[in-house]
Amino acid sequence: MAKNLTLFERRRARVRRSLHKTSTGRPRLSVHRSSKNIYAQIIDDVAGKTLAAASSLDKELRSDLKTGADRDAAAAVGKLVAERAVNAGVKQVVFDRGGFIYHGRVKALGDAAREGGLEF
Repeated sequence: MAKNLTLFERRRARVRRSLHKTSTGRPRLSVHRSSKNIYAQIIDDVAGKTLAAASSLDKELRSDLKTGADRDAAAAVGKLVAERAVNAGVKQVVFDRGGFIYHGRVKALGDAAREGGLEF
């Protein structure tokens, strides 16, 4: 029997499936948004390793941010993950928004990562 998936899980699977077809070996910029924080990782799916990561919980960002759950925090996380990715030698990625709509905090993170030097 098929497992009953929520709408979010179905959307996340659909996004991941389309990324897998078009990624051509590029690392994946994965975004997770919770109610209080936002997280981003650069993941090499071939090797199964995380190349760079950043979140609104990082010590560098926590003192500067009012809260981890707004667009300013998402932009700061996007810039930080882009900086760490460039230092790790990653320039091109595919953007994995997960099951989240590309709007608000997720869009702010993506735009800041582009400004930080990532191409997607």
